[in-house]
Amino acid sequence: MLPSLPLRVYKFGGASVKDAAAIRNLHRILRRQSANQPLLVVVSAMGKTTNALEHLFQLAYEGQCYAQPLEALRQFHVGVAEELLPEAPRNAAGQVECGALYTLLQELGDRLGNVTKGDYDRQYDQIVSYGELLATCIVAAATGAQWLDVRPLIRTDHTWREGRVDWPTTERNLRDQVLPMLPHGPVLTQGFLGGTSSGQTTTLGREGSDYTAAILAYCLGGESVTIWKDVAGLLNADPKIFPNTVRYPEISYQETIEMAYYGASVIHPKTIKPLAVRGIPLFVKSFVDPEAEGTKIHDCKHAPLVPAYIRKTDQCLISFESKDLTFISEENLEVIFGALAQVRLKINLMQNSAISFSVCTDWHEYRVRKLLEQLREQFTIYYNTGLELYTIKNYTPEAIGELTHGRELLLEQRTRQTFQFVSRAPAA
Repeated sequence: MLPSLPLRVYKFGGASVKDAAAIRNLHRILRRQSANQPLLVVVSAMGKTTNALEHLFQLAYEGQCYAQPLEALRQFHVGVAEELLPEAPRNAAGQVECGALYTLLQELGDRLGNVTKGDYDRQYDQIVSYGELLATCIVAAATGAQWLDVRPLIRTDHTWREGRVDWPTTERNLRDQVLPMLPHGPVLTQGFLGGTSSGQTTTLGREGSDYTAAILAYCLGGESVTIWKDVAGLLNADPKIFPNTVRYPEISYQETIEMAYYGASVIHPKTIKPLAVRGIPLFVKSFVDPEAEGTKIHDCKHAPLVPAYIRKTDQCLISFESKDLTFISEENLEVIFGALAQVRLKINLMQNSAISFSVCTDWHEYRVRKLLEQLREQFTIYYNTGLELYTIKNYTPEAIGELTHGRELLLEQRTRQTFQFVSRAPAA
């Protein structure tokens, strides 16, 4: 049974829960919600916790000492909990009672101690997932929301680091477990996480908490999804990189999907499809100024948009050449695409000539080296790292000239609406 009033889904990213002050601000936003309006809140890891966990995992995987960064992570989370809950009871060790916080920290330490060589991506998911678990434990205690472990509910396959959702099972799980909780106040859960049928944790892809919010809204018949960011809405560029950004008051699902595909950082690429299928609008609003208009993403028609500028850093340009100077054929491409899929390197841009084929991907040293091992017998392979990929959506000649001026372009490509180029990153 659906709730009597339409369900709203709120998603708060790492910047909105980065410290005690940010979590207090989140609480103020939740209090603005009508007491009778069902609310489901999705929370990411706090601040740069995911990066810290990735570093911890890498140290453990390489057999190096991780005690100091692990203690720093523990102290950070405990410190935030103590600042938020000064009047909370203390346990026998004098620690503030904050849900399962200390149990989770102990589990994390135990899991790091059991990391072994091999099975990299599966072990990665088991470690990095603790960011969301720790954050939601603290935020639930500070806000009085009902804490929910999403891992048994969002069912995925065993594609580690990018779990594929089993939609029928997930919808059944969520309706059975979440709907009875909604009349009793806000329900707070983790973004980014899922679980297999055998009970192992999976992740939905880096920055995947947006996608979690969309999954929940789709499965539970949500009225809307709101993503709370530190910007005024969906902008035509990252204001930290590009000056004079413009906010889109409204934008269509299709335009947003394309911008997300090319790497726009505001929305996770998989977020839009489930919302578009059921006509659920997505709002992007500022947690700094909650009353501001923000952006509404929905099924709409609008005038031509100002150019959108997107930058992806830490890129790798890989070129494959046939060793016998024969043309790059469909058979060659089949082999290359198969190897890219097997090592899970996603193509951000591709281009071919008579005897070579080039792709631009995110830089993953482990995966690139596996690719080279598979294909070096058949192709001569060159690659460059430390590159940047720029995309101009709805470009104009002026926009192209301004962005490419003074840059060395290693590869460029243009379609009717999109211009892309790969260039070297500027010297530090």
